[in-house]
Amino acid sequence: MSHTREKAVALKYEKGSATPKTTAKVTVKGRGYIAKDIIKIAKLHDVPIKKDEDLIEMLSKLEIDKEVPPEMYKAIAEVFSYVYRLTKDRE
Repeated sequence: MSHTREKAVALKYEKGSATPKTTAKVTVKGRGYIAKDIIKIAKLHDVPIKKDEDLIEMLSKLEIDKEVPPEMYKAIAEVFSYVYRLTKDRE
């Protein structure tokens, strides 16, 4: 019996650089119960959540605290734009 397991990846954003290369890093990632815990903790701390299975698949292949590769800059910028719009609406 085959089933898909939930995946989650958390990104950390550090202001001050012109590219996502040094401003975005994967801080934690996991599948199954770990993914559920990541999502639960994010919700508890009012961290914006964006569901994007393709992006999660790509990000889950990255090592924690390593630079985001240039081919992912656009996707990461879209996530930050989404988060910015969400947090701006809350103000």
